[in-house]
Amino acid sequence: MNQHAPGNVVAVRPASKEGIGVWRPDTSSGSHSDCSIIEALRTLGRPLYLVRHDGLLVPRTDGCAELGSAAEDGLPLVGYAPASLPEELGDPTFRSELGLKYAYVGGSMAKGISSAHLAEELGRNGMLGFFGAAGLPLRQVEEAIDRLSASLKGLPFGFNLIHSPHEPDLERDLVELYLEKGVRLVEASAFLSITLPLVRYRTAGIARGADGSIVTPNRIMAKVSREELAAKFFAPPPEKLLRELVAAGKITAEQAELAAQIPLAQDVTAEADSGGHTDNRPAIALFPTISSLAARLQKQYGYREKLRVGLGGGISTPASAAAAFAMGAAYIMTGSVHQACVESGTSEPVRALLAETRQADVTMAPAADMFEMGVTVQVLKRGTMFPMRAAKLFEMYRSHASIEEIPAAEREKIEKTFFLAPLEQIWSSTREFFLKRDPAQVERAERDPKHRMALVFRWYLGMAAHWAKDGDPSRRMDYQVWCGPAMGAFNEWASGTFLEPAAQRKAATVAMNILFGASLVNRVNFLRCQGINLPEAALAAEPLELAKIKEYLC
Repeated sequence: MNQHAPGNVVAVRPASKEGIGVWRPDTSSGSHSDCSIIEALRTLGRPLYLVRHDGLLVPRTDGCAELGSAAEDGLPLVGYAPASLPEELGDPTFRSELGLKYAYVGGSMAKGISSAHLAEELGRNGMLGFFGAAGLPLRQVEEAIDRLSASLKGLPFGFNLIHSPHEPDLERDLVELYLEKGVRLVEASAFLSITLPLVRYRTAGIARGADGSIVTPNRIMAKVSREELAAKFFAPPPEKLLRELVAAGKITAEQAELAAQIPLAQDVTAEADSGGHTDNRPAIALFPTISSLAARLQKQYGYREKLRVGLGGGISTPASAAAAFAMGAAYIMTGSVHQACVESGTSEPVRALLAETRQADVTMAPAADMFEMGVTVQVLKRGTMFPMRAAKLFEMYRSHASIEEIPAAEREKIEKTFFLAPLEQIWSSTREFFLKRDPAQVERAERDPKHRMALVFRWYLGMAAHWAKDGDPSRRMDYQVWCGPAMGAFNEWASGTFLEPAAQRKAATVAMNILFGASLVNRVNFLRCQGINLPEAALAAEPLELAKIKEYLC
């Protein structure tokens, strides 16, 4: 058996255990494949055999193994890991129905931070990207739809639909634009309840197929962090809202009957501790709860469609992705790490801040879109005073009935440091903005001084996101950057590698490293469950250049 001597193999001493079978070389080819344990693990498309040779474990990716047999004409097999390709991770029905190679989704980030360019890069690499339509004028959203429809030419992409409780007309107008332009997939985020525009989008064009199945042209992926919201999305559209659509002539009575037999959203993303709107839920507790709910409601409603649950929030490394798939996630969703990629719609100064972020560098701050309700978003606190200043404004809002009630000294301070202008001047520009966007807000503000104060304070919160996105150097201390602890985890993993500099972070490279590394972690864990002690270098799943990953996957 000298031809099978270790050669350049990095040998690994096993845990004390008996063999699990026998390995035999492939005599037909007359060749063999000596390699290190790290190289063998990375060769994801081939089984990995750990063979006992001269008291050491030798990794092989050739030959064949027979489990349960004694070593007579071969070498003792001590460990085995099956092939584990990135395209096999997640739910195969999710990949096939959405036309994806990988169960990998780039979640939406508002104001075009998850840009058309980002959606293009993910789409061209077999993944799914959502354009961050929230907070953008309809004209810019329409331009993004036209661009992606032309550039991706049939490849999957989606658009965000964010809940707008204070401006319901915006939600309605965005849905009408999506229907007009043929957008077939939306990500519903930050919803507190099911709204008429959501149901309008889902039920438009619903029909009975030739095979008797219910055909729904439009698909909703809902992002939730609470069990009760997941239940609403997994349920059929509310009967009351279906009746309203029938009365308005948007759907027929027959279509309403069909709609009562389908889930509002077949796919729900369990959103754990993430950037932006989040309840800071731990993924390891949230996902099993939502997954169990999906199984119960699947049985309760008797759907033909399979209810699926993906996981987002905190996913930015191979280990976290592998953990998500191990729990049964149909797909993984990432966000914060994409914001740091060169294709994102944010500014270079923000990307530089994100590349230096650690897990403790994030905190909660009042949300601009739901300020009066006390809703918060997770943002970066490193290098900015936005979280502290936003919290101060909310404290003032709770304590006073109007701008005029704010003590003169406090008002002067926020005018000089937060707004850099008199509050009356801010109200004048805010009033002009809402007269064009939503005149009802101005009418209410002129009747209700507290609402006027809320709109003025929301001006600062809203502009802080623009200053960050545009990289305004004069407003660096006021940057609002939505970010979760996943960003810090990614930076710790990428430290000392080619992905450490922000300029090297390309979306496809980042995504493929997460998926490739997750598959590698799967193989490592498979071996560890057999009592195999692997070297630390084999456990790192360090980032690789995209070209190198493709070599391993060939």
